[in-house]
Amino acid sequence: MTEKPQGAKPGDDSAAEEAAVDGARGKAAEEAAATGAEGAGSDDLASAKRELAERTADLQRLQAEYQNYRKRVERDRLTVREIAVSNILESLIPVLDDIGRAREHGEVTGGFKSVAESLETVVAKLGLQQFGKEGEPFDPTMHEALMHSYSSEVTEDTCVQILQPGYRIGERIIRPAMVAVAEPQPGTQTTAAPDADAAKGGEKKDQADGGSDS
Repeated sequence: MTEKPQGAKPGDDSAAEEAAVDGARGKAAEEAAATGAEGAGSDDLASAKRELAERTADLQRLQAEYQNYRKRVERDRLTVREIAVSNILESLIPVLDDIGRAREHGEVTGGFKSVAESLETVVAKLGLQQFGKEGEPFDPTMHEALMHSYSSEVTEDTCVQILQPGYRIGERIIRPAMVAVAEPQPGTQTTAAPDADAAKGGEKKDQADGGSDS
């Protein structure tokens, strides 16, 4: 039993108990409030982390879209430049043909020679390449046959004369080479085999005759 303090009046026990209860309730309320504050702080921190992750993802997506945009613009710019250069070079091909014909006739001399060589150097730097040589195999993707003949001196379709050179920029053909084509002579290979067999038969016959004489 709890000892009563000396001089205490009746009813003081209930008042003391109520005071103790009120003190306990106040302490519990304070602890609950502190716990709630900590919980609220944790929720705010988690919410801030989620928002930061979302903003970071948005920023990364925007950066990727911007990089793709820059690449697309650069690619389009290069394409436009290539088309413009190709159109200019294509318009200069007839001039290069005239220079080539003049050179064949020995007319590229003096100041005209310097101008012609300068023009050929410039178009070469811009990527224009001339192709087509006598003796190379005929390729329908690069050559256009204007003349056709047969020859026993070739074993496949061959460009035997370049009537007009071809031009290309990189892998794109601007103009195919105009050529004269020679095919292998028909029957050249089929007639060679019987002749060889006949020669072998004659050698065997001579050997047989030599053996009978002995």
